[in-house]
Amino acid sequence: FSQQTPSFQANGKIISYEVTWAKIEDGSKPESISISSVYNSTRIFIDNRSYRISIMAKNNVNFSLPSVLIISRATDNSRMFCSFLGTEELKEGQVNGTDDGIFISWEPRSIYDSYIVDWCNFPKLQPCDLQWKRFGPNTSSAVISSAAFVPGVRYKFSIYGSVANRASLLEKKIGYLKELPPHLDPIVRKVDLTYNSVTLSWDSYFTNESEPGFVRGYHVYVSPLQGNCNLKGSKKHILSDELELCKYTIENPEEKRYTVKHLMPNTKYKIVVKAFTGGGETPIVNFRYIDTPSNSNMLYFVFLLVIVPTLVAAICHWKMEWVKECCCPVIPSPNKSKVLSFKEFKIDSEKVLKINDCLPDVLAVDSNPEAQEL
Repeated sequence: FSQQTPSFQANGKIISYEVTWAKIEDGSKPESISISSVYNSTRIFIDNRSYRISIMAKNNVNFSLPSVLIISRATDNSRMFCSFLGTEELKEGQVNGTDDGIFISWEPRSIYDSYIVDWCNFPKLQPCDLQWKRFGPNTSSAVISSAAFVPGVRYKFSIYGSVANRASLLEKKIGYLKELPPHLDPIVRKVDLTYNSVTLSWDSYFTNESEPGFVRGYHVYVSPLQGNCNLKGSKKHILSDELELCKYTIENPEEKRYTVKHLMPNTKYKIVVKAFTGGGETPIVNFRYIDTPSNSNMLYFVFLLVIVPTLVAAICHWKMEWVKECCCPVIPSPNKSKVLSFKEFKIDSEKVLKINDCLPDVLAVDSNPEAQEL
């Protein structure tokens, strides 16, 4: 509730807390309740007006200096005293954890005389143990630390500007003391294969407050079942069992599709998609197995270059005598001679060659007795 000065603490044990709240706009009469020192939180219900809430500790002597909380106007009909409520819907910016706590920063505005940062030590519980700190007008960053902060839990911070007892919500931040790997891997819904590529499509990774870190992107791992992986555009990744994988990095957490190229046709591969955060990724355990089909274009090319010439050569060899006789006979047939194509030189069905129709280049006399007799 409140922070007491050393002199107040020395005056005796706290016996109760006094909580007072009043509307700021109309100056209405304050309301108050007294709570035993056994408790360190309470709940009050207010409407959608701006309120000033003060908390004081009481001992046997007097009250402590008050801790004051200003709550701005809101559209809700009722609100619980466990967080500040603003009137604007602001995008939540991401902040990073350090060794000392969670570092946050905001854009300063000259109109405010102070800034207030609030957060919940236990964001998953109700009440959430609301905490807040006030900073001076020249402050634009702070390291928020708490013994309750643990790795893998997402904390929300609201930054308010305060002036004249009025607070306005300026910015919202979310962050982790330390990010941890994601709980689950993306679910691959579709696999499209060609002879040299595979296209993977997965569902949008559902990120909510229960996630132990901000999803920064995805890793796609590929490896053939036989041999090592050496695909163009990838990086080598060695597992603990010395298995070598090809690794592709997708740095867009909104991406839901990726194509791995330069695969070999008719080859078996194993593949997996992993989401990673600022805390890394979970170990690779399960793979998906794929078989790339044969290259039909290559088969067609082989058919044209090998099969067709082989068939032509076989046919030619089979009909070689016929082709030789047709194209270049050793002894020309008189029936096929153009010189003997005249009708007047036919005797019965045979063609007769007239000597004077031929112009020999060389004459030879045969000394054969039979030829001489002829």
